[in-house]
Amino acid sequence: MAYVQKGKGKHLLLLHGYLSSKEAFAAQIEYFSKFFRVTAIDFIGFGNSTSLTMPFSVGEYAKWLQAVMEQLKLQKPHVIAHSFGCRVAVKAASENADLFDKIVLTGPAGIIVNRGFKYKCKVRVYRLVKRFFPRFAERRFGSKEYRSLSPIMKESYKKIVNEDLRGCAQKVKNPVLIVQGESDG
Repeated sequence: MAYVQKGKGKHLLLLHGYLSSKEAFAAQIEYFSKFFRVTAIDFIGFGNSTSLTMPFSVGEYAKWLQAVMEQLKLQKPHVIAHSFGCRVAVKAASENADLFDKIVLTGPAGIIVNRGFKYKCKVRVYRLVKRFFPRFAERRFGSKEYRSLSPIMKESYKKIVNEDLRGCAQKVKNPVLIVQGESDG
């Protein structure tokens, strides 16, 4: 597991987005380390942490995060999470109300799901094409991000993006601030 810690005071944990790393928080680490003991981690499978040996779900990332927090002795930190990091934070907080203090979710993927008619049509077309032309479907459908992944990361990605966390979000008891732009989702 790769991480960076800087500063003194109450713990602040930074959780990065998918295909990102702790380095995405360089400016935030510098700023917040003046006021907090900042810890930024690379989730397993990302940045300088070890690769996944099996596909992870959001729940498995949440369990991994709890183990990392125990190892680093992070007790009830504030959390700032981005995109995929929001998924993990919400899942973990929904299962353990005492894990975090206050939570800031930025561009919270999987929390606010806006899947309209167009999205549902794309999924149906993909499934139909995949049934008859799987290699074509693999090359032509899905995001550039998805197509760049290793087979294990593709399976993990499918588990992650197909999990609707609205039920988990309703169980979170911590104070939460959501920062979301019109194009986030």
